[in-house]
Amino acid sequence: MNESIPRPDPQNADDAAFWTALRAGELRIQRCAACGTFRHPPKPACARCGATEREWVAASGAGEVWSFTVIHPPTLPAFAGRTPYGAVVVRLDEGVFLVSALVDCPIDELVVGARVEVAITEADTDLALPFFRRVEREVDAS
Repeated sequence: MNESIPRPDPQNADDAAFWTALRAGELRIQRCAACGTFRHPPKPACARCGATEREWVAASGAGEVWSFTVIHPPTLPAFAGRTPYGAVVVRLDEGVFLVSALVDCPIDELVVGARVEVAITEADTDLALPFFRRVEREVDAS
């Protein structure tokens, strides 16, 4: 990965567990230990009940494209060679949102409502990122 690409700060106390889990190949989401509300991005206190107790639970990694945009130049120099590319907002089945990109998806095939699953991708030896890939909807046989 090009060092000029902006990097998240995995040392932040609120979200270090998120980045550590990704490096281990797992998507984990913060959940309030008092009321059970999922929250992302991670926060020191629950917006619903105000509790500061939290836990990290394995997420399904499944969700749907909630929104998307196509990035065109001008952009940051580190991303200029990738344009145009699609950025997506994914709503996980747990109800939280992640901003990411779809792997192996041409920009003309981006669509709101597409079912996706996490595709954890190693960016370098210290960083893994939660990208997504499209999955086919299961057809109800009844």
